[in-house]
Amino acid sequence: MNRIARKFKEDKKLLSIYYSAGFPNLDDTVPILKKLEASGVDMVEIGLPFSDPLADGPTIQKSSTQALSNGMTTDKLFSQLENIREYIHIPLVLMGYFNPILQFGIEKFCQRCESIGIDGLIIPDLPVDVYHENYKELFDQHGLYNMFLITPQTSENRIRYIDKVSNGFIYMVSSSSVTGAKNTFGNNQTDYFQRVSAMKLSSPTVVGFGISNASTYSAATQHSNGAIIGSAFIKFIEEKGVERINDFIRSIRV
Repeated sequence: MNRIARKFKEDKKLLSIYYSAGFPNLDDTVPILKKLEASGVDMVEIGLPFSDPLADGPTIQKSSTQALSNGMTTDKLFSQLENIREYIHIPLVLMGYFNPILQFGIEKFCQRCESIGIDGLIIPDLPVDVYHENYKELFDQHGLYNMFLITPQTSENRIRYIDKVSNGFIYMVSSSSVTGAKNTFGNNQTDYFQRVSAMKLSSPTVVGFGISNASTYSAATQHSNGAIIGSAFIKFIEEKGVERINDFIRSIRV
């Protein structure tokens, strides 16, 4: 069974952390992973830096730019993760844009992911219907889940289509804006969380964008299976350092 599917069978609200590979320093990718697993994080999304990250806010854009400047590439990331399953056991997801994957070679990319032990992908600019028609069979061959994003504006028909053709979980973007930490959620976002929960989808749902502290994590997971924190975590390791990652995780799960 895929590690993502196994994780969602646990009776708990999941905490997933996103960070950019190669940030703050090129060789921080694996040390951050080790610290996150030791801190009790349930799943990690490793960002593949890209020069034109359309869905990302300024914090993640900055970390991506820094990672590229540090020398991070797709090949470099795969090299860093080569033996990762010797000591990391939680689900690992690669999150990136389709262009670098296309340039690398889609089948080759999937093969490398499978050999390393990557559990799934999040590709924000790959439409679900294009994936379904052209790539789902390939992803399935290599045991890769592919997760899609929905927003408050996504129609019910589209959400149900995503629920039918994808696997792993549905990534609920908390708002229609780019990524970035927020301190609270408004009524519109709460209504959206409740509306999607009431649809009784077959896939678990995880909320991302705007989760920054214990309060927003609690609000996001009230009507979903988990939440993803990115910008707030990246700011923390930039300001406090990789060594204090456990402090950040403890502040979320109070």
